[in-house]
Amino acid sequence: MTGPLVGIVLVSHSARVAESVAELAQGLAAGGPPVPLATAGGTLDGGLGTSAELIVAAARAVDRGAGVALLADLGSSVLTVKALLAEEGELPAGALLIDAPFVEGAVSALVTASAGADLAAVAASAAEAYAYRKV
Repeated sequence: MTGPLVGIVLVSHSARVAESVAELAQGLAAGGPPVPLATAGGTLDGGLGTSAELIVAAARAVDRGAGVALLADLGSSVLTVKALLAEEGELPAGALLIDAPFVEGAVSALVTASAGADLAAVAASAAEAYAYRKV
């Protein structure tokens, strides 16, 4: 693998949920190079909700020039990421909201990014998680 890795941001209404999903994804992706990964969970005061400021800070922290994949849990997390993407200059160039299930998509995105895949491949891998059947 050569070049920078895609950065990943997990956006949740809960800091604990975002951090737990990040821990799970990192554990399951062990063995590859460490992917730039950050969480943006909850509000600035530690409550439940969504914080544009936390999302922007996390995206900037993981940006290595290969794009930033943002996975959001639901509702206002998705809407906040969409609003930030609409505001030019808020998120790093190449930031992309990924349409994927939060947990399974995060694992797929991290594993694929650790293999050195580009942003389009990371997004496709995460989106494929919708097809994972449990029954």
